[in-house]
Amino acid sequence: MIGAVFFTGYLGFINVRGFKHAIDIVSGKLDDRDKNSARKGEISHFQALTAAVSGTVGIGNIAGVAVSISVGGAGAIFWVILAGLIGMTTKFVECTLGVKYRQVNADGSVSGGPMYYLRNGLAARGMGGLGKFLGMFFAMSIVIGCLGIGNMFQSNQAYVQLLAVTGGDASAFIGKGWLVGFGMAVLVAVIIIGGIKSIARVTAQLVPFMIVIYILGASIVLAMNASEIPRAIGTIFSQAFTGEGVIGGAIGAMIIGFKRAAFSNEAGLGSAAIAHSAVKTDEPLTEGFVALLEPFIDTVIVCTLTGLVLVTAFPPEVLMADGLLGLK
Repeated sequence: MIGAVFFTGYLGFINVRGFKHAIDIVSGKLDDRDKNSARKGEISHFQALTAAVSGTVGIGNIAGVAVSISVGGAGAIFWVILAGLIGMTTKFVECTLGVKYRQVNADGSVSGGPMYYLRNGLAARGMGGLGKFLGMFFAMSIVIGCLGIGNMFQSNQAYVQLLAVTGGDASAFIGKGWLVGFGMAVLVAVIIIGGIKSIARVTAQLVPFMIVIYILGASIVLAMNASEIPRAIGTIFSQAFTGEGVIGGAIGAMIIGFKRAAFSNEAGLGSAAIAHSAVKTDEPLTEGFVALLEPFIDTVIVCTLTGLVLVTAFPPEVLMADGLLGLK
């Protein structure tokens, strides 16, 4: 978060100034079709965005927000949103660097991400040894980290929800969590074995549909509880600053909100830069602009809707109860 605040100031609030430009790039409004075909890279700006969003819009936006409310009160949602807004700048920086220092292989495929810009970027500044160490450290860390943040939590929650809709304790899937995990692994393998192009083709179709369906569902719930929306918004703002959260104090709500925002949009974790590095462009800044849309979609829109749904649909005593929705 300190890094996000620094870059937001250093770059003159590029997350706000560059928003319209980012939309223009993703929509193809600024494309030069002839030049695009000759540019290095494997996927379009839109595909790069959906590939990255596919890894962030999900369990962190639903279960993560529920946990943040149950632990830090409704005020935590305010800090989630704020972290998402300034996290847009972090995405801009890391994905610009990802393209700037990416490696174009002999077969035309592209390799990029923090492991490359740490190594090559620091080497250009006379710190090659440090850059090589940090790049290797990041590469190993993200392999280990993705097992939890990108696989275990998702498959576990999918299994829990499957039990809930197939009979609970009487479900035929009781004790078969391994089978659900295996099935998901096979489906994912079919997609990712084809490389970034295969992933991008699937996500370009799936992600917009997924987000629209979720926004539609959340909007229906909010419409059903329309009279509670003003109270919900008031509660979120008041608890963000007055410290009515269950762990006591606005600082607690802020910390919980920042933690959950990081889990939700992964701004600063470096994972998105790997996907964005494969984009077809010769101008690294263009992908930086595209990437700043990611936290806006993931956190500012989806997490906000989730938070409003929870605060409008559940009374305060339920929201603050230990084990909200059985997710804690």
